[in-house]
Parts: sequence; C-alpha cells; structure tokens
Amino acid sequence: MFEVGFSELCMIGLVALLVIGPEKLPKMARLAGFWIGKTRAMVANVKAEIHSELQAEEMRQLVKSQSGLEELQNLQEEFTHTIHSVKASSEELEDSIKQSNPHE
Repeated sequence: MFEVGFSELCMIGLVALLVIGPEKLPKMARLAGFWIGKTRAMVANVKAEIHSELQAEEMRQLVKSQSGLEELQNLQEEFTHTIHSVKASSEELEDSIKQSNPHE
C-alpha cells in the first residue's frame, strides 16, 4: 500500500518523543507493539479461515461435479440395459412371428 522509509520512522520517533515524553515513550512503544502484533495475528487468522472456506467450497464443487458424473454413468447404464431389453424383445417377437408363419 504505502512505504515508510527510515527517515519517516525517525521523524515519527522524534515527534513521539516530544509529544509523549521520555518517561512514557517505552511504555507506549510496548503497547503499540502489542496491538500491532494482535492485529497481525487477527489478520492471519482471518486469512486462514477464508483460505479454509475456499478450499471447502472447492471440495463441495468437486463432489458436486463427481456426483453429476455418477448420475450420467447410471443413466448410461440404464439406457444400455433398456437397449438390450428392446433387442431381446425384438428377437422374441421375430421368433414368434417365424413360428406362426411356417412358410418362411
């Protein structure tokens, strides 16, 4: 986002020394460091949660696509079974027609 160089940090330190005073400056610096650390930890936790949610969503999508493929395979198996049934019925019909017509 933005860069803070060494000269900017020195200026901030000098202003803090003048405003806060030399007695309270170390205490304030520790407090600022504590809150910065807490904020970084919180941001890292939020990033980790978002990452895990994205992975979970990807897994859901993958499972959903796999179930769709399984449904297509089941449909293809049913279609093949139906074709075999129709062929068998057709052959039975032809046999019964041949038996009823001895001329052929």
